[in-house]
Amino acid sequence: MNNSASKTALTLSTLAFAISFAVWGMISPMAKTFQTTLHLTEWQVWALIATPVLLGSIIRLPMGMLADRLGGRVVFGVLLLFIAFPAWMLSLATSYEQLLFWALFLGMAGTSFSVGVAFTSKWFPPQQQGLALGIYGAGNIGQSLALFGIPYLSGVLGGWQMTYKVFAIVALVYGILFLLLARNAPVQAQPKSFGEMIKVLGTQPLAWLLSLFYFVTFGGFVALSIGLPKLLQEIFHFTKEDAGLRVAGFVLVATIMRPLGGYFSDKWGGANVLKIIFLTAGILALGMTFSSIVPFTIGALGVAASIGLGNGAVFKLVPQHFHKDTGTVTGLVGAMGGLGGFFPPLLLGVIKTQTGSYVLGFVLLAVFCILCLILNYTVLIRPKTGGKAQLAEA
Repeated sequence: MNNSASKTALTLSTLAFAISFAVWGMISPMAKTFQTTLHLTEWQVWALIATPVLLGSIIRLPMGMLADRLGGRVVFGVLLLFIAFPAWMLSLATSYEQLLFWALFLGMAGTSFSVGVAFTSKWFPPQQQGLALGIYGAGNIGQSLALFGIPYLSGVLGGWQMTYKVFAIVALVYGILFLLLARNAPVQAQPKSFGEMIKVLGTQPLAWLLSLFYFVTFGGFVALSIGLPKLLQEIFHFTKEDAGLRVAGFVLVATIMRPLGGYFSDKWGGANVLKIIFLTAGILALGMTFSSIVPFTIGALGVAASIGLGNGAVFKLVPQHFHKDTGTVTGLVGAMGGLGGFFPPLLLGVIKTQTGSYVLGFVLLAVFCILCLILNYTVLIRPKTGGKAQLAEA
């Protein structure tokens, strides 16, 4: 396969993913502002934060299947054009109901991950897919662009409305460029029917195990990246600009670690990397139960590094075991990861209302990490004979 063409495809898809993630993260940096100006309750503001994650989670599976069948170029390009519309309409919203409505459709930006994995993985042989998909996954740096860029640009451009319009225009322009410049990998395999794709999910339990792992790693990343701006403003009384900058650092750490997770998985195996990740993340998550900024920061950055590595490790395992159904399984795994980002913000709203703090939420994160540690060892590491091969074979 042409090396230059592979690098071009990876570059184009990574930029597309970064822009999509920046659009997906538009609500979170302004959530506290919306809560103040519109007099929203805790439940309302957390529901608004979580809403874009919902559609992006549910539709990831069919979008991954569509990318497998039609090719990632057209699906990704059209997706970028589509998300420009709700991004623009959000800039015109004047009520909570309008924000909620357009935030739901903004969630389509979250489906970009499964589309991009299906597009990118086909350009690389199995022994290079861990690093390649880790680099592609680093496009979630777009979340940092939203977390830091939106508060900053709002001050420069005279309001969040104009900033939202800028993000919409960027998505629109890049969608056109992607359609013009991107090319699908020259794969000769006949595309499967949707029935055949769905059958994979019903007959391969490993797909569901990887979904659980991604529910915790990517879900934890999304939940914390969209929730921390409000938490930092509320618990430590930071300004939205300062909170956005700090959370951008969280996203940056997770983003940098993702390609390393893929690289280490190429060398040592995804399951071996995951056992270290889940143990570390489970311990460090408890640091976020402190109300002092130092242990909280250590815990948050440590969790960011761990789950960033975990994201890369999980998506080394997906094309490795499901190379013929990468988009389909990526859609399932990605959907579960997205749901892992949807429910925690809602749960945090309930926990805060009932207990007066967010401590229980971080304890539950630690518990889920330890559960995944046990399952990873039991299913992927301990078996050494035919049982493992039968489970993993795609």
